[in-house]
Amino acid sequence: MNWRNITNWKDKLFAALVYLFPLYSALQFGVFLFQQFPVLQLITIPLTPLIIINQIPFGGFILFIVLFSAVVRNSNITHFIRFNTMQSILMEILLILISLIFNIVSGVLAGSLIMETIFNTIFIGTLAACLYGMIQSASGKYPEIPLISEAASGQVPR
Repeated sequence: MNWRNITNWKDKLFAALVYLFPLYSALQFGVFLFQQFPVLQLITIPLTPLIIINQIPFGGFILFIVLFSAVVRNSNITHFIRFNTMQSILMEILLILISLIFNIVSGVLAGSLIMETIFNTIFIGTLAACLYGMIQSASGKYPEIPLISEAASGQVPR
């Protein structure tokens, strides 16, 4: 999808910022890494507005609905922004599903090295995907994240 030319810096900025949404959700999986490497907590600085929004009852859900209905389904917004927003929403949904699974099996894996390894892997994978999406968006390119990009392009109306 790199063949579409994006020149507006505002589009690039907004498309990059939407990747903070799934990064915020991934913080719960980074708890073990934050204990081992306190300097990683610097990642939370740009997430401060999302932390404030999520302190409001149903704030995260309201943000999700606003991003989906006002951005993804709005044909007046460029395809570049809508695609990146949908991709970040899909990453968020995936993290929510993973979180639900871990809530179910947390009694079995609680405090084990396996759980810590899985949490670290999920956090680092999400961090890498979000950073990749931000860098590609800031440079005006469509980030190609396996499986998620295909699903996002199928969901975003042209």
